[in-house]
Amino acid sequence: MATRFQSPRAFGYAPAIPVQSLLGQVLGITAVGLLITAVGAYFFQGIGYGVGLAALIAGFLLLIAINATRGNEVVSLGLFYAFTLLEGIGLAPTIHNYVAAFGPGIVVDAAATTGLGMLAMACVVYATGLDLRRFSGYMFLALIGLVLLGVVSAFTHWVHPTVYSWAVLAIFTVLVLIDFARIRAGGDGFTPVQLAVQIYLDAINIFLALLQLFGRRSDD
Repeated sequence: MATRFQSPRAFGYAPAIPVQSLLGQVLGITAVGLLITAVGAYFFQGIGYGVGLAALIAGFLLLIAINATRGNEVVSLGLFYAFTLLEGIGLAPTIHNYVAAFGPGIVVDAAATTGLGMLAMACVVYATGLDLRRFSGYMFLALIGLVLLGVVSAFTHWVHPTVYSWAVLAIFTVLVLIDFARIRAGGDGFTPVQLAVQIYLDAINIFLALLQLFGRRSDD
């Protein structure tokens, strides 16, 4: 799963942005990024896992570059879209295998569930004012632990894939709530591109966790 190559979440500060326009900017940037990822995954589905892994590593480096260029929104945005293309290439072999094993419906179901779930969580945050930002530090530690657990489990099979997928889903669900609360509060000094990176990574990891869970369910 791509969660094993999960990057640190973006840090940095930017001038304040009007709250009423920030959500639209972030969701617009994220939507384009997800579309680029889908196109990349579709056109590169014939590549091997080695090429896919190289693309994911290159994408990680681009995340660092996005932080370094946060003061230049045009460059930062271009790097983000390049990153989303690399993510699509990196995920292409995994998605191709699920399509080959279960048909395209499993990918559509996972993507639709991801989108509807994130929309529901955004509505909860904006309708109720739910603010879990005080737990962001704990969730970052949980995310690091999740990555380490995934690496160890890849070699030892210590954790069942279904259990790991549920852990991914739980952690990123909380992170989605935190990220939307951050947007609702005005961004906490993050740029729209940095916020889009966070929402994008939330969506990708939730999608992959659901893909794993739906695949296991189909096997039963």
